[in-house]
Amino acid sequence: MNKTYMLKYIGSFAFLLVSLSTFAQEKIADTIVPKTDRYGLRVGVDLYKIARSVYDKDYKGLEITADYRYSKRIFIAGEIGNENKTTDEPQLNFTTKGTYFKVGADYNIYENWLDMENLITLGMRYGVSSFSHELNNYAIYNPNPYFNNDSSVTGSRSFDGLSAHWLEFVAGVKAKVFDNVFVGFSLRLNHLVSNKKPANFDNLYIPGFNRTYEADFGVGFNYTVSYFIPLYKKKNLPKVEEEVKAK
Repeated sequence: MNKTYMLKYIGSFAFLLVSLSTFAQEKIADTIVPKTDRYGLRVGVDLYKIARSVYDKDYKGLEITADYRYSKRIFIAGEIGNENKTTDEPQLNFTTKGTYFKVGADYNIYENWLDMENLITLGMRYGVSSFSHELNNYAIYNPNPYFNNDSSVTGSRSFDGLSAHWLEFVAGVKAKVFDNVFVGFSLRLNHLVSNKKPANFDNLYIPGFNRTYEADFGVGFNYTVSYFIPLYKKKNLPKVEEEVKAK
């Protein structure tokens, strides 16, 4: 067997393999049903705030959540709400009232099977809150506690026109439990960008941000139930089919 015949043989065999591979991909593309992704708006409420409003006499709050599917993995998301919370500490008692809204985006890192629509997301929000404090009573620091003097001061004092802006890093999960009905939860790490403080007081609690800690950090979470409103569908072609169509 000479060298020329050997090259022709190898070339013919390679051509046969390529032909069989192309035929197999076309058959696979013909048999695989393209996945159809649903796009729309999901609207829900924070069940934790509703439940806390029932069992905690010092708290009233409501949060509405929403997200819109922008692309296969990206969701435009936001929350809007209001809170009325009385904080009772050893040195002071004050009530915070206000509203807030947050807007941002989530990225779904979970790859669903078949027609599942569950989400494991990482995201970010920009939050804005407008609120007021009412100082109900406070205690004056007594360096000589041996003299049992009553150092508490009663009488309300209001601090109005307060505001705060912050960045929020979000990690969350949403699971489809019924047709178009989802339950989920998210954990949040907050960092204040700006904080308008009252004179002779501090923003120890900010609606939407929660309690403030050192270095302007805060934490939060929510537990939601939401309903998905489908608006349109888009076919998500399998990778094999996309490659065959490109040829």
